[in-house]
Amino acid sequence: MLTGKQKRFLRAKANQLKPIFQVGKVGVNDNMVEQISEALEKRELIKISILQNCMEEKDIVASELVEGSDAELVQIIGNNIVLYKESRENKHIQLP
Repeated sequence: MLTGKQKRFLRAKANQLKPIFQVGKVGVNDNMVEQISEALEKRELIKISILQNCMEEKDIVASELVEGSDAELVQIIGNNIVLYKESRENKHIQLP
């Protein structure tokens, strides 16, 4: 579980990130969750964009992604979700 200070730190880091995944009409599927897990292992912090044609609510999409990838939800802002998961092998981010 992330503290408020850690979330603030990660939000500041995520500010300049571009979304690397998009959730569209189909919503969240197993393949997407697997790819997001792999990306989190490499990058630790990623931004995911929810497209206008997505049928599910963004809160539901975020909870499915967090549950499937075993990551921490940093923030939902607009149509973007920021996820963090500490990497086992590629540690880049030192949390305060």
